[in-house]
Amino acid sequence: MKLYDMLIVGGGPAGFTAALYAARAGLSVLVLERLSPGGQMALTERIDNYPGFPEGIDGWTLAEKMRAQAEGFGAETLLAEVLALDLRAEPKTAETSEGTFFGKTVVYAAGAEPRRLDLPMEQALVGRGVSYCASCDGAFYKGKTVAVVGGGDSAAAEVLHLLPVAKKVILIHRRDTLRAGKIYHQALLQAENLEMMWNSTVTELLYDDRLTGLRLRNTLTGEEREIFCDGVFISVGRKPATALVRGQLALDKSGYIPAGETTGTEIPGVYAAGDVRGKPLRQVVTAVADGALAVQAALDYLSGIKKSDSAPG
Repeated sequence: MKLYDMLIVGGGPAGFTAALYAARAGLSVLVLERLSPGGQMALTERIDNYPGFPEGIDGWTLAEKMRAQAEGFGAETLLAEVLALDLRAEPKTAETSEGTFFGKTVVYAAGAEPRRLDLPMEQALVGRGVSYCASCDGAFYKGKTVAVVGGGDSAAAEVLHLLPVAKKVILIHRRDTLRAGKIYHQALLQAENLEMMWNSTVTELLYDDRLTGLRLRNTLTGEEREIFCDGVFISVGRKPATALVRGQLALDKSGYIPAGETTGTEIPGVYAAGDVRGKPLRQVVTAVADGALAVQAALDYLSGIKKSDSAPG
Protein backbone atom coordinates (compact mmCIF):
# COMPACT_ATOMS: atom_id res chain seq x y z
CA MET A 1 0.00 0.00 0.00
CA LYS A 2 1.39 3.39 -1.01
CA LEU A 3 0.44 6.14 1.39
CA TYR A 4 0.44 9.63 -0.11
CA ASP A 5 0.86 12.78 1.93
CA MET A 6 -2.00 14.30 -0.07
CA LEU A 7 -4.79 13.00 -2.26
CA ILE A 8 -6.42 15.64 -4.46
CA VAL A 9 -9.87 14.93 -5.86
CA GLY A 10 -10.31 16.99 -9.01
CA GLY A 11 -7.85 18.19 -11.63
CA GLY A 12 -9.06 21.74 -12.17
CA PRO A 13 -7.17 24.94 -11.31
CA ALA A 14 -7.68 24.43 -7.56
CA GLY A 15 -6.53 20.83 -7.70
CA PHE A 16 -3.42 21.38 -9.78
CA THR A 17 -2.42 24.49 -7.82
CA ALA A 18 -2.65 22.42 -4.64
CA ALA A 19 -0.58 19.71 -6.35
CA LEU A 20 2.06 22.25 -7.37
CA TYR A 21 2.37 23.80 -3.93
CA ALA A 22 2.36 20.45 -2.17
CA ALA A 23 4.93 18.87 -4.48
CA ARG A 24 7.22 21.90 -4.16
CA ALA A 25 6.96 21.50 -0.39
CA GLY A 26 8.21 17.93 -0.69
CA LEU A 27 4.91 16.13 -0.20
CA SER A 28 3.93 13.04 -2.15
CA VAL A 29 0.81 13.98 -4.12
CA LEU A 30 -1.73 12.15 -6.26
CA VAL A 31 -4.32 14.04 -8.31
CA LEU A 32 -7.41 12.00 -9.17
CA GLU A 33 -9.28 13.41 -12.17
CA ARG A 34 -12.28 11.74 -13.80
CA LEU A 35 -12.00 13.09 -17.37
CA SER A 36 -9.17 15.44 -18.31
CA PRO A 37 -7.23 18.24 -16.64
CA GLY A 38 -8.96 21.58 -16.26
CA GLY A 39 -12.53 20.79 -15.28
CA GLN A 40 -14.94 23.52 -16.42
CA MET A 41 -11.98 25.74 -17.26
CA ALA A 42 -10.95 23.39 -20.07
CA LEU A 43 -14.27 24.13 -21.85
CA THR A 44 -13.66 27.88 -21.95
CA GLU A 45 -12.75 29.08 -25.43
CA ARG A 46 -10.64 31.99 -24.19
CA ILE A 47 -9.64 33.31 -20.77
CA ASP A 48 -8.72 36.99 -20.73
CA ASN A 49 -8.89 37.70 -16.99
CA TYR A 50 -6.22 35.34 -15.65
CA PRO A 51 -3.07 37.32 -14.82
CA GLY A 52 0.04 36.73 -16.89
CA PHE A 53 -1.59 36.12 -20.28
CA PRO A 54 -2.17 39.57 -21.85
CA GLU A 55 -3.19 38.00 -25.17
CA GLY A 56 -5.55 35.57 -23.45
CA ILE A 57 -5.36 31.78 -23.36
CA ASP A 58 -7.81 28.98 -23.97
CA GLY A 59 -8.85 26.93 -20.96
CA TRP A 60 -7.52 23.60 -22.22
CA THR A 61 -4.02 25.02 -22.81
CA LEU A 62 -3.96 26.69 -19.39
CA ALA A 63 -5.05 23.42 -17.77
CA GLU A 64 -2.26 21.50 -19.50
CA LYS A 65 0.29 24.08 -18.37
CA MET A 66 -0.93 23.75 -14.78
CA ARG A 67 -0.75 19.96 -14.93
CA ALA A 68 2.74 19.97 -16.47
CA GLN A 69 4.02 22.43 -13.88
CA ALA A 70 2.72 20.35 -10.98
CA GLU A 71 4.06 17.11 -12.45
CA GLY A 72 7.40 18.80 -13.08
CA PHE A 73 7.81 19.05 -9.31
CA GLY A 74 6.81 15.43 -8.74
CA ALA A 75 3.04 15.39 -8.44
CA GLU A 76 1.30 12.36 -9.95
CA THR A 77 -1.92 12.46 -12.00
CA LEU A 78 -4.27 9.53 -12.49
CA LEU A 79 -7.33 9.63 -14.75
CA ALA A 80 -9.81 7.74 -12.62
CA GLU A 81 -13.33 8.22 -11.33
CA VAL A 82 -13.56 8.48 -7.56
CA LEU A 83 -16.38 6.16 -6.49
CA ALA A 84 -16.24 6.59 -2.70
CA LEU A 85 -14.32 8.50 -0.05
CA ASP A 86 -13.76 7.73 3.62
CA LEU A 87 -12.51 11.02 5.03
CA ARG A 88 -12.58 10.00 8.69
CA ALA A 89 -10.47 6.88 8.19
CA GLU A 90 -6.80 6.88 9.12
CA PRO A 91 -5.38 7.03 6.54
CA LYS A 92 -8.07 8.66 4.42
CA THR A 93 -9.28 6.43 1.60
CA ALA A 94 -10.36 6.99 -2.00
CA GLU A 95 -11.94 4.10 -3.88
CA THR A 96 -11.64 4.72 -7.61
CA SER A 97 -12.21 3.00 -10.94
CA GLU A 98 -8.45 2.30 -10.95
CA GLY A 99 -8.11 0.95 -7.41
CA THR A 100 -7.98 2.21 -3.83
CA PHE A 101 -5.62 4.98 -2.74
CA PHE A 102 -4.65 6.29 0.67
CA GLY A 103 -3.66 9.74 1.90
CA LYS A 104 -2.76 11.52 5.12
CA THR A 105 -4.68 14.56 3.84
CA VAL A 106 -7.33 15.17 1.19
CA VAL A 107 -8.01 18.29 -0.85
CA TYR A 108 -11.51 18.02 -2.27
CA ALA A 109 -11.56 20.11 -5.44
CA ALA A 110 -14.16 18.32 -7.55
CA GLY A 111 -15.67 21.58 -8.85
CA ALA A 112 -19.21 22.58 -9.72
CA GLU A 113 -21.16 22.38 -12.92
CA PRO A 114 -23.68 24.87 -14.26
CA ARG A 115 -27.19 23.51 -14.37
CA ARG A 116 -28.19 22.89 -17.96
CA LEU A 117 -31.43 23.25 -19.83
CA ASP A 118 -30.99 19.67 -21.10
CA LEU A 119 -31.82 20.63 -24.68
CA PRO A 120 -30.56 18.80 -27.77
CA MET A 121 -27.17 20.15 -28.97
CA GLU A 122 -26.69 22.19 -25.79
CA GLN A 123 -23.38 20.56 -24.92
CA ALA A 124 -22.20 20.47 -28.54
CA LEU A 125 -22.74 24.24 -28.90
CA VAL A 126 -20.67 25.18 -25.84
CA GLY A 127 -18.06 27.60 -27.17
CA ARG A 128 -20.14 28.11 -30.31
CA GLY A 129 -22.82 30.37 -28.91
CA VAL A 130 -23.75 28.60 -25.69
CA SER A 131 -22.06 29.74 -22.49
CA TYR A 132 -22.62 29.53 -18.74
CA CYS A 133 -20.32 32.38 -17.70
CA ALA A 134 -20.58 36.01 -18.85
CA SER A 135 -17.40 37.07 -17.07
CA CYS A 136 -15.56 34.28 -18.94
CA ASP A 137 -17.03 34.70 -22.43
CA GLY A 138 -18.96 37.98 -22.55
CA ALA A 139 -16.19 39.89 -24.28
CA PHE A 140 -16.61 37.73 -27.39
CA TYR A 141 -20.06 39.25 -27.96
CA LYS A 142 -19.11 42.90 -28.22
CA GLY A 143 -21.70 44.70 -30.34
CA LYS A 144 -23.81 41.55 -30.72
CA THR A 145 -27.20 40.35 -29.50
CA VAL A 146 -27.21 37.89 -26.63
CA ALA A 147 -29.81 36.23 -24.44
CA VAL A 148 -29.62 35.33 -20.75
CA VAL A 149 -31.83 32.55 -19.38
CA GLY A 150 -32.73 32.76 -15.70
CA GLY A 151 -34.27 35.04 -13.12
CA GLY A 152 -32.15 34.86 -9.98
CA ASP A 153 -29.19 36.86 -8.70
CA SER A 154 -26.71 35.06 -10.93
CA ALA A 155 -28.78 35.73 -14.06
CA ALA A 156 -29.16 39.41 -13.14
CA ALA A 157 -25.41 39.65 -12.56
CA GLU A 158 -24.80 38.06 -15.98
CA VAL A 159 -27.08 40.65 -17.59
CA LEU A 160 -25.28 43.54 -15.87
CA HIS A 161 -21.95 42.16 -17.05
CA LEU A 162 -23.19 41.91 -20.64
CA LEU A 163 -25.04 45.23 -20.94
CA PRO A 164 -21.93 47.41 -21.52
CA VAL A 165 -20.58 44.89 -24.04
CA ALA A 166 -23.50 43.68 -26.15
CA LYS A 167 -25.63 45.69 -28.56
CA LYS A 168 -28.72 44.07 -27.04
CA VAL A 169 -29.40 41.72 -24.14
CA ILE A 170 -32.59 39.66 -23.92
CA LEU A 171 -33.47 38.31 -20.48
CA ILE A 172 -35.68 35.22 -20.65
CA HIS A 173 -37.49 34.16 -17.48
CA ARG A 174 -40.20 31.57 -16.96
CA ARG A 175 -42.09 33.80 -14.49
CA ASP A 176 -43.39 37.38 -14.69
CA THR A 177 -41.06 38.77 -12.00
CA LEU A 178 -37.40 38.25 -11.18
CA ARG A 179 -36.27 36.29 -8.17
CA ALA A 180 -33.12 38.42 -8.10
CA GLY A 181 -32.57 40.73 -5.14
CA LYS A 182 -33.90 44.27 -5.25
CA ILE A 183 -30.38 45.61 -5.57
CA TYR A 184 -30.38 44.48 -9.21
CA HIS A 185 -33.79 45.78 -10.20
CA GLN A 186 -33.03 49.50 -10.56
CA ALA A 187 -29.94 48.89 -12.67
CA LEU A 188 -31.91 46.59 -14.97
CA LEU A 189 -34.80 49.04 -15.29
CA GLN A 190 -32.42 51.79 -16.37
CA ALA A 191 -30.77 49.71 -19.11
CA GLU A 192 -31.67 50.93 -22.59
CA ASN A 193 -30.40 47.85 -24.43
CA LEU A 194 -32.24 45.25 -22.31
CA GLU A 195 -35.40 43.46 -23.44
CA MET A 196 -37.38 41.35 -20.95
CA MET A 197 -39.18 38.23 -22.12
CA TRP A 198 -41.44 37.15 -19.26
CA ASN A 199 -43.26 33.85 -18.88
CA SER A 200 -40.98 32.19 -21.42
CA THR A 201 -38.92 29.03 -21.57
CA VAL A 202 -36.38 27.91 -24.16
CA THR A 203 -37.55 24.80 -26.01
CA GLU A 204 -34.97 24.60 -28.79
CA LEU A 205 -31.54 25.91 -29.75
CA LEU A 206 -31.37 27.08 -33.37
CA TYR A 207 -28.04 26.73 -35.15
CA ASP A 208 -26.05 26.05 -38.27
CA ASP A 209 -22.32 25.83 -37.50
CA ARG A 210 -23.00 27.85 -34.31
CA LEU A 211 -25.98 29.21 -32.41
CA THR A 212 -28.26 31.47 -34.45
CA GLY A 213 -31.29 31.82 -32.19
CA LEU A 214 -33.78 30.29 -29.76
CA ARG A 215 -37.28 28.89 -29.90
CA LEU A 216 -39.36 30.07 -26.94
CA ARG A 217 -42.66 28.91 -25.48
CA ASN A 218 -44.97 31.17 -23.49
CA THR A 219 -45.73 29.41 -20.21
CA LEU A 220 -49.23 30.93 -20.01
CA THR A 221 -50.51 30.56 -23.57
CA GLY A 222 -48.29 27.82 -25.00
CA GLU A 223 -47.55 30.07 -27.98
CA GLU A 224 -44.12 29.55 -29.57
CA ARG A 225 -41.87 32.06 -31.26
CA GLU A 226 -38.30 32.25 -32.55
CA ILE A 227 -35.81 34.96 -31.68
CA PHE A 228 -32.41 35.74 -33.16
CA CYS A 229 -29.31 35.93 -30.97
CA ASP A 230 -25.58 35.45 -31.41
CA GLY A 231 -25.17 33.80 -28.03
CA VAL A 232 -27.07 32.56 -25.02
CA PHE A 233 -25.86 32.61 -21.41
CA ILE A 234 -27.62 29.96 -19.34
CA SER A 235 -27.82 30.98 -15.69
CA VAL A 236 -30.27 28.68 -13.94
CA GLY A 237 -28.00 27.77 -11.05
CA ARG A 238 -24.92 25.65 -10.40
CA LYS A 239 -24.58 22.14 -9.10
CA PRO A 240 -21.55 21.53 -6.85
CA ALA A 241 -19.96 18.10 -7.18
CA THR A 242 -20.34 17.27 -3.48
CA ALA A 243 -22.28 14.00 -3.62
CA LEU A 244 -19.16 12.06 -2.62
CA VAL A 245 -18.82 13.95 0.66
CA ARG A 246 -22.50 14.21 1.58
CA GLY A 247 -22.94 12.75 5.06
CA GLN A 248 -19.26 13.28 5.91
CA LEU A 249 -18.88 17.06 5.48
CA ALA A 250 -21.37 19.79 6.27
CA LEU A 251 -23.05 21.27 3.20
CA ASP A 252 -24.99 24.51 2.90
CA LYS A 253 -28.52 24.67 1.49
CA SER A 254 -27.16 24.85 -2.06
CA GLY A 255 -24.86 21.86 -1.59
CA TYR A 256 -21.57 23.77 -1.25
CA ILE A 257 -19.02 23.06 1.48
CA PRO A 258 -18.95 25.96 3.98
CA ALA A 259 -15.17 25.95 4.48
CA GLY A 260 -13.57 29.19 5.60
CA GLU A 261 -10.71 31.09 4.01
CA THR A 262 -8.20 28.45 5.12
CA THR A 263 -10.33 25.93 3.15
CA GLY A 264 -10.36 23.66 6.21
CA THR A 265 -13.40 21.53 6.98
CA GLU A 266 -14.65 20.02 10.24
CA ILE A 267 -12.52 16.92 9.57
CA PRO A 268 -8.85 17.55 10.35
CA GLY A 269 -6.69 17.07 7.28
CA VAL A 270 -9.57 17.56 4.81
CA TYR A 271 -9.81 20.74 2.73
CA ALA A 272 -12.37 22.11 0.26
CA ALA A 273 -10.93 24.14 -2.62
CA GLY A 274 -12.32 25.77 -5.73
CA ASP A 275 -15.93 25.73 -6.85
CA VAL A 276 -17.11 23.22 -4.22
CA ARG A 277 -16.46 25.81 -1.51
CA GLY A 278 -19.14 28.32 -0.56
CA LYS A 279 -17.87 31.79 -1.58
CA PRO A 280 -19.05 34.91 -3.41
CA LEU A 281 -16.93 34.55 -6.57
CA ARG A 282 -16.02 31.42 -8.51
CA GLN A 283 -13.30 32.11 -11.07
CA VAL A 284 -10.01 30.49 -12.07
CA VAL A 285 -8.08 32.99 -9.97
CA THR A 286 -10.10 32.25 -6.80
CA ALA A 287 -9.75 28.50 -7.36
CA VAL A 288 -5.98 28.89 -7.64
CA ALA A 289 -5.92 30.84 -4.38
CA ASP A 290 -7.90 28.09 -2.64
CA GLY A 291 -5.43 25.45 -3.82
CA ALA A 292 -2.49 27.33 -2.34
CA LEU A 293 -4.30 27.98 0.96
CA ALA A 294 -5.30 24.32 1.27
CA VAL A 295 -1.68 23.22 1.06
CA GLN A 296 -0.56 25.74 3.68
CA ALA A 297 -3.24 24.43 6.04
CA ALA A 298 -2.29 20.84 5.24
CA LEU A 299 1.38 21.52 5.96
CA ASP A 300 0.43 22.91 9.36
CA TYR A 301 -1.71 19.83 10.00
CA LEU A 302 1.01 17.41 8.92
CA SER A 303 3.62 19.16 11.06
CA GLY A 304 1.36 18.94 14.09
CA ILE A 305 0.69 22.67 14.38
CA LYS A 306 -2.72 23.17 15.95
CA LYS A 307 -4.42 25.99 14.12
CA SER A 308 -8.11 26.72 13.68
CA ASP A 309 -9.00 25.61 10.15
CA SER A 310 -12.50 24.37 10.75
CA ALA A 311 -15.59 25.52 8.94
CA PRO A 312 -17.50 28.41 10.54
CA GLY A 313 -20.34 27.44 12.82
